[in-house]
Amino acid sequence: MKVFATYNIKGGVGKTSTAVNLAYLAAREGRRTLLWDLDPQAAATYMFRVRPRVKGGGHALVTRRRPIEAALKATDFDNLDLLPADFSYRNMDLDLDDTKKRTRRLGQLLHSVADDYDVVFLDCPPSISLVSENVMHAADTLLVPLIPATLSLRTFDQLTRFVADSAGPRPDVVAFFSMADRRKRLHRDVIEAIPRDHAHTRVAETVIPALSIIEQMAERRTPVPVFAPNNRATRCYEQLWAEVRPS
Repeated sequence: MKVFATYNIKGGVGKTSTAVNLAYLAAREGRRTLLWDLDPQAAATYMFRVRPRVKGGGHALVTRRRPIEAALKATDFDNLDLLPADFSYRNMDLDLDDTKKRTRRLGQLLHSVADDYDVVFLDCPPSISLVSENVMHAADTLLVPLIPATLSLRTFDQLTRFVADSAGPRPDVVAFFSMADRRKRLHRDVIEAIPRDHAHTRVAETVIPALSIIEQMAERRTPVPVFAPNNRATRCYEQLWAEVRPS
């Protein structure tokens, strides 16, 4: 089982749209796929037309009073299941803090369904927290969307330091530019200037453009490849998945 996490310290950079679209593409090619919406705002859950509620909330999952299998929901798409968000996830740091191996509990929960899925996507809230530390240990790869702007790159530096300082095995970090507008000189300059390879870190060649069709996901409540299969946005997500998918 390969675990991806769409993660950034900064919000509003395209984490959820990436998680939803790549999870759909993984399922479309026949991989048994799970998306866990860890963000209490529940955007990914909304996209898949699932009620944002887990019986017993995040506390029941973290303490294993409710098996993770019992909280899973099917989506409208073959091979793609969802573990919904719940508003109680806003307190997940506190729930994790009360457990043994508090930085590894999410990974332990995912291990219980490892035989059922080929690929897992974690759609993460924007923060540096105990949830984030759990994600570092649970994920094989962090997918980090970056808006091509100075503050976004500064945040990326903070993130890479956070990963480097994490104890234990470190996930690979694959950053990619998101919401990019090549008509803007700053965007072009930042995309061209960023180094492409570091230790445990690389920047994907694929750039996800700032297109209104991606914003329409919230209105249509479905992944872009479903309602716009021939659109440039779909091709870009397909290219990004081709860069990062397991062999």
